Amino acid sequence: MSKVRLLVGTRKGAFVLNSDGKRDKWKISGPIFGGWSMYHIKGSPADPNRLYASQTSDWFGQIIQRSDDGGKTWEPASNQFKYKGKMAKHQWYDGTPHPWEFKRVWHLEPSLTDPDTVYAGVEDAALFRTTDGGKSWEELSGLRRHKSGPRWTPGAGGMGLHTILLDPANPQRMYIAISAAGAFRTDDGGKTWKPINKGLRSNFLPDPTAEVGHCVHRIAMHPSRPDVLYMQKHWDVMRTDNAGESWTEVSGNLPSDFGFPIDVHAHEPQTIYVVPIKSDSEHYPPDGKLRVFRSRNGGREWQALTKGLPQRDCYVNVLRDAMAVDQLDSCGIYFGTTGGQVYGSRDSGNSWECIVHDFPAVLSVEVQTLP
Repeated sequence: MSKVRLLVGTRKGAFVLNSDGKRDKWKISGPIFGGWSMYHIKGSPADPNRLYASQTSDWFGQIIQRSDDGGKTWEPASNQFKYKGKMAKHQWYDGTPHPWEFKRVWHLEPSLTDPDTVYAGVEDAALFRTTDGGKSWEELSGLRRHKSGPRWTPGAGGMGLHTILLDPANPQRMYIAISAAGAFRTDDGGKTWKPINKGLRSNFLPDPTAEVGHCVHRIAMHPSRPDVLYMQKHWDVMRTDNAGESWTEVSGNLPSDFGFPIDVHAHEPQTIYVVPIKSDSEHYPPDGKLRVFRSRNGGREWQALTKGLPQRDCYVNVLRDAMAVDQLDSCGIYFGTTGGQVYGSRDSGNSWECIVHDFPAVLSVEVQTLP
């Protein structure tokens, strides 16, 4: 029987939760690095025992941690990144009139095939890569040097590169998203990048349909259809069927089209999940009802999933990296809240259970399906 491992990053450390294929009982380990903000913790698809974690502190800076035994033990992979071959800690200057400041690593995306290769999205927005298991990192500088770079601006949470999607059918293709710049695609392994924001509209911009400047919150993809992407934007849920060349809105009958996470069912490429919140100034569920919404037809129609979720006086948020799906036959859906709850569904969202009630605020949730 397969096993499931949940990797949860919080404001006060990381936690590893293990269960068998029934997913009805969970063994919780942690907090790991308690007291530190663990922005993201993710496992390698190429090695189920290799985990990477982004450990951040306003006092002590940024450390990448690595585990080679499924989270039982950890060692620092690196606490510094390289720019132009030089080690740097806080603020680097690249010859432009404006300094670029390294603040934290938002997102880690391990290679699909090599456990030693990992991509890191950082704030201020830039993309890094390691090929030696985190010992050294180099910037893929073609992104930040894109001609649109001077027009990128921070979102409310900073100017972070928070989404990295690797195309399983094309190792040279990658998608990233930046708040608030938009979505970009590379077709040559990160050397050059193309903005893919046609069809997005952001009324806060001087030109609402500008090439860049859109606040994209999250992008999701099913590996069997890498040209089809789903986006949760700062207002609007969007879909592209042509690798980002153009987007159309699929918010449909959602009670609010503002939210942060979006994910795709493991076995149904047109089944997607979002968690609406009231507005860009009120980050809690509409009417105080925590609802996950599911669309089985790529966003044309949405269904509220409420069984087991609080339907009154609930005012938590679900952040962009805090939703994930497992690969079991009855697909499991998981998400964490800023109130410290972790919810799971063993039946594709039809019903929910609270796996954990009292974690610190959850920043990220990832899942591994193990043999």
